[in-house]
Amino acid sequence: MRFVPLILLLAFADCRAKAVDSSAHRFRIETVAEGLKRPWAMAQLPDGRFLVSERGGRLLLFAAASAEPHEVAGVPQVVASGQGGLLDVVLHPDYEKNGWIYLSFSKPSGKGAHTAIVRGKLEGDRLTHVETVFDPPEDQAHSGAIHFGSRLAFDGRGHLFFSVGDRGGPTSPENPAQDLAQAAGKIHRLGDDGQIPDDNPFVGTTGAMPSVWALGTRNAQGLVYDPTTGRLWATEHGPRGGDELNIIRKGANYGWPLVTHGINYNGTTISEDKSALGMEDPVVQWTPVIAASGLALYRGDKFPRWRGNLFAGGLAGQRLVRLELNGTSVAKQEILLRETGRIRDVRSFDDGFLYVVYDEPGKVVRLVPE
Repeated sequence: MRFVPLILLLAFADCRAKAVDSSAHRFRIETVAEGLKRPWAMAQLPDGRFLVSERGGRLLLFAAASAEPHEVAGVPQVVASGQGGLLDVVLHPDYEKNGWIYLSFSKPSGKGAHTAIVRGKLEGDRLTHVETVFDPPEDQAHSGAIHFGSRLAFDGRGHLFFSVGDRGGPTSPENPAQDLAQAAGKIHRLGDDGQIPDDNPFVGTTGAMPSVWALGTRNAQGLVYDPTTGRLWATEHGPRGGDELNIIRKGANYGWPLVTHGINYNGTTISEDKSALGMEDPVVQWTPVIAASGLALYRGDKFPRWRGNLFAGGLAGQRLVRLELNGTSVAKQEILLRETGRIRDVRSFDDGFLYVVYDEPGKVVRLVPE
């Protein structure tokens, strides 16, 4: 593993980084860290240090001036198989007061694994005071190694939203995404301590998991809350075609697999319907897919003409897409990065830069104004 000291990068950026032109801003790409093993997400601490999760189960802590990361101890055991492992990492909105760090991961359970969430506090190089936030019933564990989700997003009012993939369920009405008793294929909402909010849409519905906020999603790996508009945006993987950008609404059904713009990987039809009464249409659908993973809402000051834009990463598409919004619709799309590697995550922090996490090659870069 090789990390590049950020201080040195800043000193030599002008001679090493080539400027990239876009319709709104000219920018450089600076490498923050490289030599990572399947990084999945990153978070920035108030003091400028970073946390990076690797799917294999390691949580890394590194300082801007450090050439080597520190592995954080105390991270829960994960099932690092297929698409499973250590997944998202986010800070509580009031982190400076309470110190909570949230992790999603594929937890060994029963005859397989399921998506779970814990929170803990960083003391030195160790995660302490670890508490379970979400852990579905053991009988929902699945032996498959795909579609765990799972992105985390806070709304600023003490609620935690998160996605759980459909675990590779059948492309038929029996898919768990349409079953309110199953955690899979849903967007969930909890209190920051894991408690069920009284106003969740299916509280009191017989047989329903009370944490469910919306249903009918395949495998959402982009999730971001806009505090200005109160909208929760999500990107999800389609099958062969039909990646989606959605606004996630309380109690809404996003249709998977009853309606879809995609087809099975073998070319057969999943559904004749791309839209249906009582189901939400995507704001944008991508066919061919970009394998959407990671979603950021830019609110910084370094790129003023990007403010309020969404930025979506793509794995198979190997691209970073800028989405210019007009209320609840997308007015314009622009590809900023293309064929630079499999983009797993995109983040915007208080420093005003835009960060991109590459699954392959394993590295973190940031976009800096030219």
